[in-house]
Amino acid sequence: MPDILIIDDEPNIRRMVSALLGADGFTTREAPDGASGVRAATEREPDAVLLDLMMPGELDGMATLTRLRETVPDVPVVMMSGRAGLADAVKATKLGAFHFLEKPLTPESVLLTLRSALELRLARREARTLREDFGLAGEMVGESPAMQRVRALIERVAPTDARVLIMGESGTGKELVAAAIHRGSARRERPFVRVNCAAIPRDLVESEMFGHERGAFTGALTRRIGRFELADTGTLFLDEVGDLGADAQAKLLRAIEAREIERVGGGKPIAVDVRIVAATNMDLERAVADGKFREDLYFRLNVIPFSLPPLRERPADITPLVLHFSALYRARSGRPAPRWSEEALALLHRYRWPGNVRELANIVERLAILHAGSEVTARDVSAVLRLDPDAAAPAGAASSSGALPAPIALDRPLSDALDEYERLLITRALSMTAGNVAEAARRLQTDRPNLYRRMRRLGIDWGGSSGA
Repeated sequence: MPDILIIDDEPNIRRMVSALLGADGFTTREAPDGASGVRAATEREPDAVLLDLMMPGELDGMATLTRLRETVPDVPVVMMSGRAGLADAVKATKLGAFHFLEKPLTPESVLLTLRSALELRLARREARTLREDFGLAGEMVGESPAMQRVRALIERVAPTDARVLIMGESGTGKELVAAAIHRGSARRERPFVRVNCAAIPRDLVESEMFGHERGAFTGALTRRIGRFELADTGTLFLDEVGDLGADAQAKLLRAIEAREIERVGGGKPIAVDVRIVAATNMDLERAVADGKFREDLYFRLNVIPFSLPPLRERPADITPLVLHFSALYRARSGRPAPRWSEEALALLHRYRWPGNVRELANIVERLAILHAGSEVTARDVSAVLRLDPDAAAPAGAASSSGALPAPIALDRPLSDALDEYERLLITRALSMTAGNVAEAARRLQTDRPNLYRRMRRLGIDWGGSSGA
């Protein structure tokens, strides 16, 4: 049951509101003044606070609100007063009040406001839990040149308020990058709200994004706070933004440009302060050219572009990721992690990983469950990946033994298959030599200028590593 703290110096008001809320399934606590109210909120954090503006004693309503924002910042505070003016309401809002109710209170206004406040509380609690739980699950694992470049860009971009567009295949860790940008910003203690644009029915996008008022449409029995309001002062992560329809794109563009939204069925604009981080696995430039995505919205979102490499382009990170996911499984389950044979790791390196890091995490968890505390062999890996275990070679040996570093599909033009094979050999050699191009050229039995020409032709960017 939601726990509501009522801070008011009038006993009749406290009794009346407590009875109203109790009949609707809430639990309540009461405090007769600001100082005792702050103590009660600190001892046991409530889900929401109803606070009187005009109170005698050490702390009046405004001072109590300020103290509550310092001690329990995630708790929404609803102000109440029968003698307040517009200036008081504006001041309370600037100090962080969720809403302002005028006395005499009506049951409908109290209940509607508290339900909206509790939605905000839930979003803040989920954001805080995510921040606390990031730990292993939120680490960006890998020291390949590609991952080092991603980390460096996050460090430069996160402290700003610039909009970011993260592009990459499914499973490459776009949400992880968005969360890292949020954690590195000045908004880190504020909400991080995620919207999966691909999962919202098109006729509900506006309500989901901007909220709605009671009675705005059939089934709108209560007011709903949208994701923009829930993310106010924080970060709004628009995952799979390329899946938004034309109407939703237009409304999103207006919200970004005007920095305000309007609930469905509402009659006034609501100012919002959110940082937008968007992600997509689509080629948005192509979508713009095809008329499927608004060009002006694309330019608004693409202030800072991030391009995440697929796992097959950073093979040096596979072993660290396997060990990381094994440790994560051990921490979550309490069961011993498996040991990974050299042949098993070599076989994991041969696989193309079409599902990228997400697929690797699932495979590691499956093998960790099946072989907890024992050794994972090449046969075990082949059973889940359908690879030939006899083709597995020790990590780093594939390019010299002649074994293919990854299976090559034959249902494509020969030139494409040869390019893929060459790309895999070069990236494997660079991975084995920690990016030393001269040493990679020696292992591939070619000269360095020729290797550079091939890298440029194949689009392999190794960041100008040592030995170049």
